Amino acid sequence: MPRVTTKGQVTIPKKIRDALGIKPGDEISFEETDSGYRIRKEDPTTAEGDDPFEKYRGSADSDETMPERMRRLRGEYPRNVSDETDSDANAGGDT
Repeated sequence: MPRVTTKGQVTIPKKIRDALGIKPGDEISFEETDSGYRIRKEDPTTAEGDDPFEKYRGSADSDETMPERMRRLRGEYPRNVSDETDSDANAGGDT
C-alpha cells in the first residue's frame, strides 16, 4: 500500500500507471466524485494552460522536401547527393 510522504507525494503503483498510460513528466488531475476521488491523465500544458505543441502543428511554409529540411537542420546542407550515389555504387567491389 503506497504511503504519503511528508511533502504530500505518493507513488502511483506501476499497474495503475500502465493502465492509465502515465509516464514520467505527465500531468494528472484528481476529480472529486460521490465515492471519493478519480485520478486522470491530462493532456500536456504550459504554465499558461496551453498545449505546448500547438505552435508546431500544421504544415511548413517551404518548398523543401523533408530530407532536404533535415539535412539543413543537421548542418549537412547543401551537399551533392549525386556524388554520394556514385561512390556508393562503386563501393560494391566491381573492379
